[in-house]
Amino acid sequence: MHIRFATEQDVPQLFELMKELAIFEHYIDSFAITPEIVLQSGFRKNPPDFHSLVADDNGTIAGMLVYYFLPYTAQNRPNIYMKELYVSETYRGQGVGEKLMYALHEVAQQHGCSQIKWTVAPWNEGGLRFYQRLGAHENRDWLNYEWNVK
Repeated sequence: MHIRFATEQDVPQLFELMKELAIFEHYIDSFAITPEIVLQSGFRKNPPDFHSLVADDNGTIAGMLVYYFLPYTAQNRPNIYMKELYVSETYRGQGVGEKLMYALHEVAQQHGCSQIKWTVAPWNEGGLRFYQRLGAHENRDWLNYEWNVK
């Protein structure tokens, strides 16, 4: 298993994993991403809207991690926001997610980031256990809010 930055050639498999994640997290009905959006937003736009790491198993993308930088923080150091971490069901339990997270940790160090942030659904008990095993902690200092724009 090789962890690397995603390339344009990975877009079809990356899109499929994004769709699988939307099904897993129960938002497939509002999923508006297309392969063209992934290609344009993540690979052809400068700077890209997001970055991604993939777990490559001899040409098969076993997992993905999508993130973006939060450049302006009170600590005057960037942070990383991990938007998506997903490992194909076939590859779960083989350390793929852990390898992707440690690769992201390395990216954060290289860019002088002070934190990696993300959210996890409270019903995702496997995800919660996974993040706790890595040494991550729940931040209860802030509540998440959202304001829909129509």
